[in-house]
Amino acid sequence: MSVEIKEYLEKGAVVLDVRTLEEWNDGHSEGAKHIVLQTIPEHVDEIKSWNKPVIAVCRSGARSGQATQFLTNNGVDVINGGPWGDVDQYL
Repeated sequence: MSVEIKEYLEKGAVVLDVRTLEEWNDGHSEGAKHIVLQTIPEHVDEIKSWNKPVIAVCRSGARSGQATQFLTNNGVDVINGGPWGDVDQYL
């Protein structure tokens, strides 16, 4: 997984944190974008407008996996980064 994360970061990927606002406020990666999982469908155009690959993260990897699947189905170049702390170490 870490090789893929590094490759995406080298391509200028945006880290997309899909946790709740409460979780986000408890700590998050610097420079990450925050869009709660349930609201992702409303933000697809915004995410596409970034024109960058995306690394979805959450607490355990489950919600980011759901976000990854949805965004992939909507034409976004995205990978599941799993827990945000795992990606944070590469930033």
